[in-house]
Amino acid sequence: MKKDIVSSRYLNGKYAEQNPDWDSADSPWKAVRVVELFKRHNLFPKSIVEVGCGSGGVLAALRGEFPDASLAGYDIAPGAAKLWPHHDAANIQFTVGDFLAANQNVVDVVLMLDVLEHLSDPFSYLDRLRAHGRYMVFHIPLDLSALSVLRESPLLHVREKVGHIHYFTRGLAIALLEDCGYRVIDASYTGAAFTAPQRTWAARLADPARRLAYALSRDWGVRLLGGETLMVLACPGATP
Repeated sequence: MKKDIVSSRYLNGKYAEQNPDWDSADSPWKAVRVVELFKRHNLFPKSIVEVGCGSGGVLAALRGEFPDASLAGYDIAPGAAKLWPHHDAANIQFTVGDFLAANQNVVDVVLMLDVLEHLSDPFSYLDRLRAHGRYMVFHIPLDLSALSVLRESPLLHVREKVGHIHYFTRGLAIALLEDCGYRVIDASYTGAAFTAPQRTWAARLADPARRLAYALSRDWGVRLLGGETLMVLACPGATP
């Protein structure tokens, strides 16, 4: 099955070998963006589940903002579990396994941060996910741009190093969610082009051009030069 081929890098240790810290340095930055999203929409969830939680750093960072909430993280990769003991004090329930197979409850918020681009069949997964959360938060890298297509090497790099097999623009990401029966409430750029913790020298070199392009038109600039990510708040239900 294609799913087995795609997911094998997470099960056989290849991903952990290439990314031993599971990008945990990005976790506080992502958590801040999630909290900002919640505050904009006056959301005070009592139960939060992160699908594809990796190191668990995002949930650990959220504990300070939601001291009384039930926090749980799921990841199919056994290698990620080695980092979970670092967060024992945060009282998070971690599980190695598929969230959809292991969970029958409906939670207030499901987080899928940097996950959709890894799934062999995001349509099927998103369709089944709708029944498990009142709200969903997606963080989606916008790998697809005119520059990345022209160069191609950035797309091949994220495919090989971190397992991205789908590439999105803002419009394509929103269209995917709407096609799968979600109502998009908020879809905002995170500012990753300038604030992400692990920016490469090439990204920094592109700062002046990006600032100019973004000033003229944020959407146009992102589609032209890339570098951004999208934070989306959605809920089950067709767009009006």
